[in-house]
Amino acid sequence: MTEYAAVPRIDKTGLAVAEPLARFVDEQVLPGTGIEPDAFWAGAAGIFARFAPENVVLLAKRDDLQARIDAWHEAGAGKPVDPAAYDAFLREIGYLVPEPAPFAVTTERVDAEVATLAGPQLVVPILNARFLLNAANARWGSLYDALYGTDALGSLPPAGGYDTARGAQVVARAKTFLDEVVPLADGRWADFTGGEPVLADPAQRVGRWGDHLLFRHHGLHIELVVDPSSPIGSTDPAGISDVILESALTTICDLEDSIAAVDADDKVEAYGNWLGLMKGDLTASFKKGGETVSRTLDPDRSYTAPDGTEFTLPGRALLFVRNVGHLMTTPAVLLPDGREAPEGILDGIVTSTIALHDLNRAGKYRNSRAGSVYIVKPKMHGPEEAGFTDRLFDAIEDLLSMPRHTIKVGVMDEERRTSANLAACIEAVKGRIMFVNTGFLDRTGDEMHTSMRAGPMIRKGEMKASIWIDAYEQRNVLIGLAAGMAGKAQIGKGMWAAPDRMADMLEQKIGHPKSGASTAWVPSPTAATLHALHYHAVDVAERQREITGQPVPPPDALLTIPLAEGKNWSPDEIAAELDNNAQGILGYVVRWVDQGVGCSKVPDIHDVGLMEDRATLRISSQHMANWMLHGVASAAEVDAALTRMAAKVDAQNAGDPAYVPMAGNEADSLAFQAARALVFEGLDQPSGYTEPLLHRFRQRAKAAG
Repeated sequence: MTEYAAVPRIDKTGLAVAEPLARFVDEQVLPGTGIEPDAFWAGAAGIFARFAPENVVLLAKRDDLQARIDAWHEAGAGKPVDPAAYDAFLREIGYLVPEPAPFAVTTERVDAEVATLAGPQLVVPILNARFLLNAANARWGSLYDALYGTDALGSLPPAGGYDTARGAQVVARAKTFLDEVVPLADGRWADFTGGEPVLADPAQRVGRWGDHLLFRHHGLHIELVVDPSSPIGSTDPAGISDVILESALTTICDLEDSIAAVDADDKVEAYGNWLGLMKGDLTASFKKGGETVSRTLDPDRSYTAPDGTEFTLPGRALLFVRNVGHLMTTPAVLLPDGREAPEGILDGIVTSTIALHDLNRAGKYRNSRAGSVYIVKPKMHGPEEAGFTDRLFDAIEDLLSMPRHTIKVGVMDEERRTSANLAACIEAVKGRIMFVNTGFLDRTGDEMHTSMRAGPMIRKGEMKASIWIDAYEQRNVLIGLAAGMAGKAQIGKGMWAAPDRMADMLEQKIGHPKSGASTAWVPSPTAATLHALHYHAVDVAERQREITGQPVPPPDALLTIPLAEGKNWSPDEIAAELDNNAQGILGYVVRWVDQGVGCSKVPDIHDVGLMEDRATLRISSQHMANWMLHGVASAAEVDAALTRMAAKVDAQNAGDPAYVPMAGNEADSLAFQAARALVFEGLDQPSGYTEPLLHRFRQRAKAAG
């Protein structure tokens, strides 16, 4: 039980439920679902009784496997890792399981955004209602705005008012895009003077709304805004004032890495925002330019087809919800024996119950037109844990009288044991899988912790060029395709972490659709609009057909440990690496512990803003722990780096009135102590995860007011 668990509780069939959560479920979630509170809590208690003990067993197996791997590396200390002996050892202990016989996933009732369309995906912290609404509404985005307001054209816009020269650049780039994807039968869009455009492929013109024209390419829609009375349209020969792209097809509303939720109050706020999305009544008000602005969910978009029939398109991204993994427990619910309940089980029960408002069509808008609930499940280790999730979702469906496999699952391929056994993991959830996604950052953290005692790791910046990364990215796509996921589920790639570097994103992130991935994460609605250009440039469905059947790289390269063999770094290089890691840890942790901010744009050591969450923290803390374990750096050097970087992070946050400085106050700063614990207790953290320590210190900070 945590230090912050002493809250009023209500007995619910033997469960001691924190009063805010009990009242929220009884008074806000259940009305309209047809489920009475007594029946709900009795069913929930049954699920906890059945699955909580098994959850404990699965976590114990993780610890046992890690202990055996540690012992194996310690026994071979000083010797190179023999790949054949290593593979045989991992199979002997059950870390590697036999490949399943050929199979095909059987997922049904999946929305087109998941099954047949390819496009960007957003991940948004569920505790921030404003960000949630922005991300949900990011289904459609202005290409003109995205090009004008970022460095996508190679530079940032000049300060001051509207710059006509830059505006002309934007229009030229947008019309070049139109030439590429919806070419005219004769001439270029730059020369189009209005009227009814004649396309090279007339089938691409699918509708209109007033004078606005709707086109389709690679399944994605493009709306040409024609408004000669607008400031932009008045200068355009055809009166075109904007090009609107269908952008974020899907958005993951995140209960996990991007938020700081450590007690019942936090969980109720998070669940409440998910409820607002499923009911369609979520709102957010904020100050902008001295005025109060209110934000709501966008309505669907109505058009008239060329044959005169009316139709609508979704106005919002299809919403997923990411539950937490199997590790953490929550003081929001205590089991009959007084232990905290597994948080992932609670998330599954509550978020699925909330989704009934969408499934029952009780909300203002529809989320899933196919009648599914989309839950992303992170940090599962191997097929046993995937199978556990499958059976848990069966039980939740039974509690809620849902048809089997209504709850779909997204498998985050972000732990080493899952990567090495990915086909078996997919097979374990083959009836409900809708998504498999690489997560390079968490995967790197687990790589380092799993092989912690094999030797010192290469520098953090070199990880992306290591042998296992290429095998990891290739295997993810090819295994997914071999399992028949094309046309039934997403195959995804990870986050572009630099939201201010859109020119670099446009240059590099096209590699994701080229790899055969049908989606990839972006950090903002604007980035989603720009990344959508890549899905017009690449026909992902055709690319998947081209590579389906290619041999899957064997696990040998995937299991190559990124050791710094023969490296002899200078003192300056070691200090630079320690400073880089320490600054990243402190910059993230200080906001998490002191302010409860789970994800934000955090300046790195070079003052470049990067989207940081617990995955990046896991890498940095494990890397420092690894170098300290193997004598690359001493404890004194690590402490010195943390102290130096506390002053730098303080300076980077000097403009935040809520910020509490760490430098000079290290002994009393909970944030500094949390950051230090992540490194000095890093070897003992389960799988190198940061959540247990972050939760402990955040609970202390909340208790202290």
